[in-house]
Amino acid sequence: MNCKGQSQKNMSFKYTNNLINESSPYLLQHAHNPVNWQAWNDTALKQAKKEEKLIIISVGYSACHWCHVMEHESFEDIEVAKVMNDNFINIKVDREERPDIDQVYMNAVQLMTGQGGWPMNVIALPDGRPVWGGTYFTKDQWVKALKQIQDLYTKNPEKLIEYATKLEQGIKTLDVVSLNTNAPKFETQFITKSIENWSQDFDWKYGGTKRTQKFMMPNNYHFLLRHAYQNKDKKLQDFVNLTLTQIAYGGVYDHVGGGFSRYSVDEKWHVPHFEKMLYDNAQLVSLYADAYLITKDELYKEVVSETLEFIKNEMTTSNGAFYSSLDADSDTAEGKLEEGAYYVWTKEELKTILSDDFKLFSDYYNVNSYGFWEHKNYVLIRDETEEDFRKKHELSKADLNSKKKNWKQLLYTERSKRSRPRLDDKTLTSWNALMLKGYVDAYRVLDNNDYLNSAKTNANFIINNQLREDGGLNHSFKDNKSTINGYLEDYATTIEAFISLYEVSLDEKWLTTARDLANYSLDHFFDDTNKMFFFTSNEDPQLVSRNIEYRDNVIPASNSIMAKNLLKLSHYFDNVHFYKTATSMLNNVSPEMQDYPSGFSNWFDLMLNYTQPYYEVAIVGEKAKTKLEELNNVYIPNKLIIGSTTENNLPLLKNRFVDDKTLIYVCVNKACKLPVSEVNKALELLKN
Repeated sequence: MNCKGQSQKNMSFKYTNNLINESSPYLLQHAHNPVNWQAWNDTALKQAKKEEKLIIISVGYSACHWCHVMEHESFEDIEVAKVMNDNFINIKVDREERPDIDQVYMNAVQLMTGQGGWPMNVIALPDGRPVWGGTYFTKDQWVKALKQIQDLYTKNPEKLIEYATKLEQGIKTLDVVSLNTNAPKFETQFITKSIENWSQDFDWKYGGTKRTQKFMMPNNYHFLLRHAYQNKDKKLQDFVNLTLTQIAYGGVYDHVGGGFSRYSVDEKWHVPHFEKMLYDNAQLVSLYADAYLITKDELYKEVVSETLEFIKNEMTTSNGAFYSSLDADSDTAEGKLEEGAYYVWTKEELKTILSDDFKLFSDYYNVNSYGFWEHKNYVLIRDETEEDFRKKHELSKADLNSKKKNWKQLLYTERSKRSRPRLDDKTLTSWNALMLKGYVDAYRVLDNNDYLNSAKTNANFIINNQLREDGGLNHSFKDNKSTINGYLEDYATTIEAFISLYEVSLDEKWLTTARDLANYSLDHFFDDTNKMFFFTSNEDPQLVSRNIEYRDNVIPASNSIMAKNLLKLSHYFDNVHFYKTATSMLNNVSPEMQDYPSGFSNWFDLMLNYTQPYYEVAIVGEKAKTKLEELNNVYIPNKLIIGSTTENNLPLLKNRFVDDKTLIYVCVNKACKLPVSEVNKALELLKN
């Protein structure tokens, strides 16, 4: 599409921006920049080679605040656009649609600068090999760098080619995993020592780690929660509960509408970057559900139910799929795009809305120096327990709950009149699977059938829309179109979610589909030389490098999720290959785990299944689902569930059905105790 704009000097300025033809909300945000933007595709890459031009690869996502800032300062500027258009092939990438591209160039930026983030801006040779990059740049920094690199490319291209070659070698060695030929040796002491090292970084005042910026990192606390519980480590349990409580008290949690922002910019979880990502909320629902199961802390239950209400109201499509994110920025009353505008309050607004209740509200949510942010704005934050607050104000539990409900409704109604944050309405298979599992975990703990129905609806959406006839998955869905060949993260998270759905529904189709997806992954992603999985399929076009994602981050690594899946599936289907593969994968990464435990929390969670008894719980008989619900009232992380209301030939169920009885078999390593019919007796076997 040819777009014609006017320069700041009122001179005619022609440009060709092809992003208007894309479906990605992030790319569409840039569709009216005066830059000759193209999406990542063969046409753009071939053009770079044909014209022998350097490539600008600019990566971000729709909810990213600093991406918007750089767009406004640089990519909407005619003078900047002229420098870019005259000298470069300009490619915009949505990191959520193309995590493979993001991963390659993020590795390059981290090698070059020692840090990464978004927006990410890289300059590459015409063949795609990076030579320079960074994150956010001011207009002057950006233009100066572009001119310097273009000048070097014109006068001394050999220097850039030499650097690109060295950098390419560095990128290819970053995520290399070697086959560990030593015999696997997984020990409790190894895990305990790793946690001791990790604990040196714990923040015992506000929870989390000692940082001025804090990410929730749900998998870290899920593992620590499990380890503390299984090993009766009260100090560690106290730390995890401190962290979960402080996060739920903090401004990173939306006290009015439910749900979590991405991270806080301070140590007390107060002021967030206000974007709300599906993957954070999904994993935090699972975490708080298990924490509630252990503690019965009503705060955790409230967080789960309010977050799922937010997901239902603001992040769910008519066909049961989930949207990707809500932007950090929204319009102020004056029409200016501003971070957090939708979520923050002035004292005057709150006094008007709450009237006589303002004083009580302001004490509960700290409309004072503790909760102050900037520009007369407050971000709601708690700092005391409900019990202490009630005692101080002589309120009953019922009275406070009634007031809270009224406060939230008043503020929610008032907030709804504001300009809403922009919605990224694409659907990603991997993130949907995480949310699906969140609903399953919430159902397992809270026994709310609406949660199970939401999980089943989403699972059927994936089956009906993202699962192809060849057995593979697509990554993205938007405008009723399923696109982009799936990545390992799509397979790993979907398999995990389907196993979890099977464990609460006992509907065997979810289990067999999980197995089939695992087999497909082995066919198209597996590297037989090191027994790990590539992030991209063997059917995808080659990039600068084909990476293996194995370090856990805000979302666990696709390899760690897959290893856990294979271990479970090996039990379900008595599959030795699955078991050996999972064991080899864990053995491969174990030498690195103790030095950086927070980057391997999901691997540590898997290791617990090797170092302590891992139970196979088979429930067979017409009352299997009833007994399963009763069993789920107790937190038992070191188990898998298999069950049937009829005769079944799965290895753990074969020849175990008895007419007019419902029996529970507790097994470890294929050795089973005598079956019992009462759940409390099964729980005794599990505890012993």
